[in-house]
Amino acid sequence: MKSFYIDNHGCAKNQVDAEELSARLRAEGWTEADSSSGAGLIIVNTCGFIEDAKKESLEAVLAFKSAYPDKRVLMAGCMAQRYADALGAELSEADGVFGNGDLSQIGQAADAALEGRHEVRAPDILPYAPGRRDRLMGFPRQAYLKLSEGCSNNCSYCAIPLIRGGLSSRDPDDALAEFSALVSSGVYEVCLIGQDLGSYGLDRAGRQLLPEFLSSLSSVSGDFRVRFLYIHPDRFPRGILDACAKDSRIVPYFDLPFQHASAPVLKAMNRHGGPERYLGLLSDIRWALPDAVVRSTFLVGFPGEGDDDFRALRDFQDRARLDWLGAFSYSREEDTAAYAMKGQVPKRVAARRKREIEEAQLPITAAALERWVGRDQRVLVEEVIDDEDLAIARGPANAPEVDGAVVVVGGEPKPGDVVAVRVSAVRGVDLEAVPLDRQS
Repeated sequence: MKSFYIDNHGCAKNQVDAEELSARLRAEGWTEADSSSGAGLIIVNTCGFIEDAKKESLEAVLAFKSAYPDKRVLMAGCMAQRYADALGAELSEADGVFGNGDLSQIGQAADAALEGRHEVRAPDILPYAPGRRDRLMGFPRQAYLKLSEGCSNNCSYCAIPLIRGGLSSRDPDDALAEFSALVSSGVYEVCLIGQDLGSYGLDRAGRQLLPEFLSSLSSVSGDFRVRFLYIHPDRFPRGILDACAKDSRIVPYFDLPFQHASAPVLKAMNRHGGPERYLGLLSDIRWALPDAVVRSTFLVGFPGEGDDDFRALRDFQDRARLDWLGAFSYSREEDTAAYAMKGQVPKRVAARRKREIEEAQLPITAAALERWVGRDQRVLVEEVIDDEDLAIARGPANAPEVDGAVVVVGGEPKPGDVVAVRVSAVRGVDLEAVPLDRQS
């Protein structure tokens, strides 16, 4: 019996790929093991985006081979696609290398690895048309739905086009059919993802399709919640504000990776916005949707980032008052335009700036969370802490994995339950809430 186990790394888009790989292998007669110890083939679905992620993926391959020298280990995913030839030649611990350009070839790659043939496959990147998924790897009643692959924005620091190619948008009717199937199967929250959802449709239809796709979701009956993630702020489609206003099931949660606010740094990044333009966008969102939640990311330590540039970023942070913010240090990636730029910032300086951003954000996020105290929400329970009479859940303001949670005190919720609660307090980056049926 051929058995496999998938060890997934990286972003939500990689999770969707892992779910498709699993479905394809099982359709070809493989059995999915519950743990690596029970599998004949271990598939490490790698991330190749930044240095730390690549290191983590590589260490996972080495660790599995060390723990299970008699098992086969297949290195798959983004890192395998990006460095296929080098890994095939130099990483003897991997029994095969399989990129993510064409996931339909996983059966052939898995067979070769299991048989010890050490094949290297980095298929040409095909237009995005995903295969079916029948088992989800996330939290109960939550799923990701990928609308596009690749990216054509060509930010100078980003390796995504090198790994995934240019923008490739999925057929809207196909995506709508999968969304309907997910809701029919009991999924409550569907997170729409892509490298830049604002660009969705530009390659296929010559226009931004996200607003009309969101509107099409309103034709689906049922109790669900839609969250859309990752919109380049320079390509924000204003029509999505109307879609949120018309259907309360479409969550007004906006993930806008501003990355910076210094004009010289943004220009060097090949981004076309600026602080006043971005503040105007935030004002428009909040005016149209008072309950809107905004998450962003800042990239510090980019080549040429001086003290004045960093001060401009900090000033923008104070003025933007973002609900959630992640900060990252620049990772110098070969074959990107920024790799050869002058003025590389020392890592210790980037790390100090990252800490300053994170520390400055804590009171901003705490203040943003206060607006929910005393208000009612419907939250999706992820896990239960039995010995403490607590449940960890997410409300409209909490995206999976990256934001704080809603800690539900009391009641008897189970993972996957949707519970009506009243928020009672802010605890750090979390909200504390009580089920409405426990209110006196």
